[in-house]
Amino acid sequence: MNKQTKLHIKTGDTVKVIAGDDNGKTGKVLSVDKQKNRAIVEGLNMITKHVKPTAAKPQGGIDKKEASIHISNLKLVDPKTGEATRTGRKEGENGKLVRYSKKTGEVING
Repeated sequence: MNKQTKLHIKTGDTVKVIAGDDNGKTGKVLSVDKQKNRAIVEGLNMITKHVKPTAAKPQGGIDKKEASIHISNLKLVDPKTGEATRTGRKEGENGKLVRYSKKTGEVING
C-alpha cells in the first residue's frame, strides 16, 4: 500500500532551523521531498557544486546552491507572532483537516 505521509511543513512556509550548522536561521521552503522527509530552504544549508563547462556555461566553475535539510530539524514560524511553534491538526469549518499553532491555537493558512 502506498500511503501519502502528512508533514508539518509545506512549500512556501517560513521555517526556523532548530538543529545543525544553520541553527536559529529562518527561511522560506522552496520544495519538500515527502519520500525522503527532506526540504530545501531558501538561503540555508548552502553547498558548493563544481560545474563542468557546457555550451550554456563555457567557463564552468563553482556554484553555490541549497542542499536539503531533514524535516525533523525544521520548525514552522507562526505568521502572526513570528515565533517558531509546533503544529497540530484539527478539523476546520468545512470538515477538512487544517494545521494550527500549538503555541497560540491559531489556524495556519497554506
